[in-house]
Amino acid sequence: MSDETPICSAKGCRTDAVWVLAWNNPKLHTPERRKTWLACEEHREHLSQFLGVRGFLKDVMTLEEWELRRPGDGSAADR
Repeated sequence: MSDETPICSAKGCRTDAVWVLAWNNPKLHTPERRKTWLACEEHREHLSQFLGVRGFLKDVMTLEEWELRRPGDGSAADR
């Protein structure tokens, strides 16, 4: 894993990420494909709602849970 601390994906936010929002756009991605946004505590709900109203949000979990599910990936996000 990288030595860099993952940061929130919200525009202008530089806060450490705590959450992973897994999503896909069915018009662009195969059903099993998962793109990710990272979120701090403050922006988790806003980013989730943004993806949710578009029908893109598939899962929300802590960064720690995500990293445990994806061993050897080398990165926390596929932004």
